[in-house]
Amino acid sequence: MAYSCKRHGTIGKHQSTPIRALKRRLLSGKRIMPPNITGKETVETLIEETFLAYNAARLREAVSLFVEKMLRPEVTIGMSFAGALTPAGLGASCIVPLIKAGFVDWIVATGANLYHDLHFAFNLRLHVGTPRVDDAMLRAAGVVRIYDILLGFEECLLETDRRLREILAGPEFQKEMGTAEFHYLVGRHCALEEEKHGLKDVSVLAAAYRAGVPVYTSSPGDSSIGMNMACLTLQGSQLRINPAIDVNETAAIVLNAKRSGGRSGVVLWGGGSPKNFVLQTEPQIQEVLGIAEHGHDYFIQFTDARPDTGGLSGATPSEAVSWGKVDPRALPDTVVCYTDSTLAMPLFVHYALAKHAPRPLRRLYDKRDHMVEFLKGEFYRANKSLTPRARR
Repeated sequence: MAYSCKRHGTIGKHQSTPIRALKRRLLSGKRIMPPNITGKETVETLIEETFLAYNAARLREAVSLFVEKMLRPEVTIGMSFAGALTPAGLGASCIVPLIKAGFVDWIVATGANLYHDLHFAFNLRLHVGTPRVDDAMLRAAGVVRIYDILLGFEECLLETDRRLREILAGPEFQKEMGTAEFHYLVGRHCALEEEKHGLKDVSVLAAAYRAGVPVYTSSPGDSSIGMNMACLTLQGSQLRINPAIDVNETAAIVLNAKRSGGRSGVVLWGGGSPKNFVLQTEPQIQEVLGIAEHGHDYFIQFTDARPDTGGLSGATPSEAVSWGKVDPRALPDTVVCYTDSTLAMPLFVHYALAKHAPRPLRRLYDKRDHMVEFLKGEFYRANKSLTPRARR
């Protein structure tokens, strides 16, 4: 039996040629007939053979996009990290290996993630706990809780604060700087702390320092690092963070990637302010600086935020196109996976390391001044009406 309609043609036994071709294309995906799981599979096989639908399929698409396209030599990769990832151990287990393999070229993280990273560099302890506990009892016992992670208030938090203030009192910090330089200097101390305690590759800031990966934070005052910096200003510290430096440097990284014949890709773990800071580089280039550009070329996000609430954390790549953040031609190379980063990140990192050889380190930290000068030159070329007086 066949059914027909004027718009779509015949549906059923006697389909028209265009409809048959459309049907073949629609049904050309891999057949869903996975093998039995035996317990002997590698993570890569498990992802490729059994992550076939829903957000499991989105994770498979994300790692495939990352390995097959984003890790090409010409692609500069920025990553953002929101949510309490480092205290959960994901800094040491996942982010450090990404840095060492050259799979991330620049980073934007919450200040909290970078503050908690210091515990690992200083060899201070965090413990597996439970969310089913009396928080008033924890307060009385001097224990702090991050959902199901427990740490000592004095032994971990106050000790981290004390050591951080000692570091920030050093002469190299007594000036104005951006957060990339700030975290590079702190990372140098973290690397020394790792060596002093006989630790290896436990700190994100230490790994970024060694690899020359610039690390930015979009809200320098919104963490215990910022709180301790504020405390030191009351004691006469000359340390000042200038966010304009960060905005120009991150825009320069993206513009340099594009103008050098390459591409720009972003991987967003969670949302929030770090997501926006990574993505606003393109509107900064196009809208504010007036430089002709098209948006990021690749976009991967892991989030548990819905798009319909209006929050940036849940905003989709297609919405980002309207802001110039993502190149509209790149929408086929965008993936959003709605899941917890703590589940997705170990799988993502393992798959990438298993499937792709390390990339040479770009050491973008060392190239910041050159890239900003290039950005400045492109800005003036795009804004020739600026007078010499206005330029000064």
